[in-house]
Parts: sequence; C-alpha cells; structure tokens
Amino acid sequence: AASDALSAIIEDRYYPIGFLSNVHPQAAVRAATQACELRWQGFLSTLGLNERLYQALKSLPPGDAIDQRAASLAMEAFEDSGVALPQAQRPQAKRLADRIGELGLAFDKAVRDGRTRVAFTEAELKGVPEATWRGARRDAQRRILLGLDMPSYLAVMNNAESAAARERMYRAKMTEGGPANLERLSQIVRLRTEYAALFGHASYDDFVLRRRMTGGTGRTQAFLDEVKAAVTASELRDVEELRQAKAEHTGQPLADTRIQRWDVFFYGERVRRQRYSIDQEAFRPYFPPQESVQFVMKLAERMFGVRHERIQGARLWHPEAQAWAVVDADSGQRLSTLLIDLYPRDGKYNHAAVWPLRGVSTASGRLPMSALVVNLDRKGLSLEEVETLLHEFGHALHNNLSRTRYTAQAGTSVLQDFVEAPSQMLEDWVYDPEVLGLMQQVCADCKPVPREMLAQARRARDHGKGLTYSRQHLYASYDLALYGPRPAGQPVDPLALWVAMEGATPVGHVQGTMLPAGFGHIAGGYAAGYYGYLYSLVVAMDLRTAFEGRRLDAAVGKRYRDSVLAQGGQKPPLELVRDFLGRDTNSKAFFDYLAE
Repeated sequence: AASDALSAIIEDRYYPIGFLSNVHPQAAVRAATQACELRWQGFLSTLGLNERLYQALKSLPPGDAIDQRAASLAMEAFEDSGVALPQAQRPQAKRLADRIGELGLAFDKAVRDGRTRVAFTEAELKGVPEATWRGARRDAQRRILLGLDMPSYLAVMNNAESAAARERMYRAKMTEGGPANLERLSQIVRLRTEYAALFGHASYDDFVLRRRMTGGTGRTQAFLDEVKAAVTASELRDVEELRQAKAEHTGQPLADTRIQRWDVFFYGERVRRQRYSIDQEAFRPYFPPQESVQFVMKLAERMFGVRHERIQGARLWHPEAQAWAVVDADSGQRLSTLLIDLYPRDGKYNHAAVWPLRGVSTASGRLPMSALVVNLDRKGLSLEEVETLLHEFGHALHNNLSRTRYTAQAGTSVLQDFVEAPSQMLEDWVYDPEVLGLMQQVCADCKPVPREMLAQARRARDHGKGLTYSRQHLYASYDLALYGPRPAGQPVDPLALWVAMEGATPVGHVQGTMLPAGFGHIAGGYAAGYYGYLYSLVVAMDLRTAFEGRRLDAAVGKRYRDSVLAQGGQKPPLELVRDFLGRDTNSKAFFDYLAE
C-alpha cells in the first residue's frame, strides 16, 4: 500500500508534465516541461536503485494472489533498474538509463516540433479533396503549404493524381527527425545494448523479451516467421495488382511499370474504388468529428454500461480540449475522467494516442484519468479514421474502466505484447451496421451509412492485406534486428540496416528517405517490442469470437468489462483471456483471416 501511494504521487506530479510536452500550444511551455521531464527521469532512475525499498518488498508477507503479483512485478522493475547488480555497476546502470531517457526526449521533440511544409500548386493537388487545402497557408509564389500531420499526409498520398506531388509529400514525411535523430537512435541502441550487458544478456532483445508473453527472443522470432510465411505470397500478388493499376492509369506498358513507395496508397485506394466502388472520402459527411466522439461514447454505453457527461468550464491546455466524466450507468457512480484533444496544430503530437494520466486504486479510493489525443479532419472522418478513433478510445476505456486494487497495475499497465489487444478488438465494430446505427442516436441530422456502402468498405478493407501485414512484419523485424545481438565492438547503423531490410521487399527502398529517424516507437517504449502490435492482434481476433453476431450484447460486454478491462495488470494476460473466453487463447482466427 505504501509503495502504491508513492506510485500515485509520481503519477500526479510527473505524468501531466510528460503529457504537456506533447500537447501544449506554446513552445516555451513544451521546452520547460521537457526540461522538467529530464529531472524526473533522473529521480526515477535513482528510485529504481533504492535497495531499502527493494529489500522491503522482498520481505513482505505473501498476501493473496493480487498482492503476490503486485510485489513480484515491483521487484522485477527494481531488478531491471539495476538494484540487484553488484554495487560497482549500479552507477553505470543509472548513467545509461538517464542518457537513454534524455536522447529519447530529444528524438520525440525533433519530430513533434518539426515545422516542415510541403509546397504544391493547385494543379498538383488535383484529386485531393479541396477542403484539405483551400484554407491552407500560401508561400510567396502562391503555392499551397501543407504540413505533415496525418490528415494532410493521407489526403495527398491517397488522392493526388500527380506522382511528383505524392513523391514530395512521401519524402518529406519519411525524413521527419532528420540525420540528428538517426544519430540519436544509434546512440540509444548502443546504450541499451550496454545496459542489457550489465545484466548478462547478449542483446537488448533478450533483456526485454524475457518479461513478455512470448517469453523470449526465440519464440518472438518464430511468431514473426509464421506471419511472414502467411503473407509472402499475398504481398507479391498485391504488388502485381498495383502495378497493373498503375500501367492502366498512366498508359505505360506493364513491363515498364514499377510501383514506387509513393504509389502504394494511391493505387491501393484506386483499386478499392474501382473494384468495390468505395471512396473513404465519401464517408466524411456521415461522421462529423464531435459527433463521432459521442458515437464511440454511445458504443461504450451500450456495451459496458457507462455514460459520459461533459464537464463544462474545465481549464485545460487548449481552448478546444474537452473534459468528460465517465459514470457507471446503473449506480450513477463517478468512475473516471476522460480528456480529449481532437484537432491538429503546430507542436502537437501528430499521430493518435492515449496517455493514462492516472491509474485507479480501489484500495485507496483513487479514480483514473486518461487523455485521448488525435488529429481529426474538421470536415469529417473517413471510416478508417473512425476505426482509429475507436482504437484509441479502447485504450481510454481500458484505463478508465479498470478497477484494480493498486495503481501500479491499473488499466494499460499490462504486458506490452497484450496492451494493444483490447483496442484492436474494437476496430472491427465500425463495420457492423447495427453498431453504426448508434450514430443517429447522437446525431439526428446525420444520415445513416448505406448498408451496401458499409459492406463494400469492409471488403475493401480486407483487400491488400498482404502488403499491409508485410509492412507490419517489416517494422517488427527491423525493431528486433536493431536491438539484437551483434559482434562485440561493432556499432549499429540504423539507416543502413533499414535500407537493407526495406530494400529486400518487393517495393524496395527510396534512396534519401530515413524512416527510422521518425520511428518514435522504437526509440521509446516499444524498443524490442514493436512485434506486440501483431502479437496483440492475434489475441484481439480471438477475443472478438465471443462477440460474433452480437457486437452490442450488454451481457457479453459486462463479462468482458469485468474479466478483462477491470482487471488491468493484476492478472497475467493469458489468465484474463481464459476467464473471458472460457478457454485458452489460440491464433486460429488471425491466421484464418490472413489465409482468406
């Protein structure tokens, strides 16, 4: 209990600081919070080496299963911080941890604070929805300036008829962070390898993966090999289909036609439009941004027995940020708080994520809080963007509906190769017409999505999955290779490794691009763990089987809320899944889907 009280204090003091570094509109505030983050990281690395606390944990009486797991996980965290190392090595562990944290913050800042604008003529933006660029800034030559936020990036990559325009946007996005971030990433990898060596591990992969669901590097690699075998043939078919579409579109002979990286989104979208008569842009009138947020809230109300009530007058970091109370529908009891930041702006985190600002503790009466940060198109959402919104909202639900005894095990404080599963499970809900029917309950003026349009969108989503999952496999494999073993004294070159691995794919590598410079996940908390997105998806697809044909069934939803969401990390993931499904999990649903 005392340890958990300290965890709560750290959350309340530190977590808002790290969050504001990513969302505050003023650069001076972001710089100040980041400087404060460095001090906090120094404190936390010192705390992790506190032998008195570690020995106190070891001497605790066993307690029940929840207490035992809490103590075991806390001791593992202390041990991974270096408290059990020989006394002479502990300062080195702290020095390495502090420097890794410092480099990670600088890496994220370089991406977040990038002010790159790509210039286009109106002719070059033919095909791009006018609402994307009509109000954009212009340069001295009256060219339209678009940033690298996801709404702008995807609008160009999916729709621009001009290959030159797509190439410019692609190259700009794939150089975010720049050469300085490549150097930072190289240092981070070297330092993490040194850190793992202090504990007797040949690689950072080995150090990290011994604590995960897979249990080690070998099983993780075997899983990725199985995925690769399942998608290789379909990836080649997908590329050939895009090549044929490009030849038809450009009038080139097929033999002379090659798919470039900046062609993949465009021709993928073109094939889906031609084959399924579906255009993601056509969904935007059906999903206004604010009403879409209320739609996912209504979904939570139907499935999990909660409602969201707007907190008026809350003083937040930006005038458009929102605060909501999450309330149990039956008892009226306040469960948690949800903060929301919907739209892109300079200096803001430019993807989609949830920050678990506060974890629950039933022992102390502490209520949770999370912050949902997305970058939505103000004119409305495509169905794919609704899917992303629901995914992130799933993380918020995981945090906010948790009812764990201790803060340190609350919500998303689970093993990292399970943490995405509750969110990935919900993604499929947006393709269910009964689920989308909830939109009319929050927006009477919104027309319902035609059923055939939705059915076509689902078929279009499943088209091209060979390329989609091969790309995810590449990211995961690159991450493992980056942090894997290498000959003593041989430094890693993150870009050279990426060029070699991406260059071996059917589409190849674009000279001059440097995706690793903007790959914040592997510089940060997903290092040696990016495979978790694929591994969690296996579990997510298995979880969905319990909802088959009854996506809005409140009885199944309550069972899921109680046995998975409410439990956070106070039970092992496989036990949570077993409690919900009534059986051990398996990968059948995932590999059946890949084989379809």
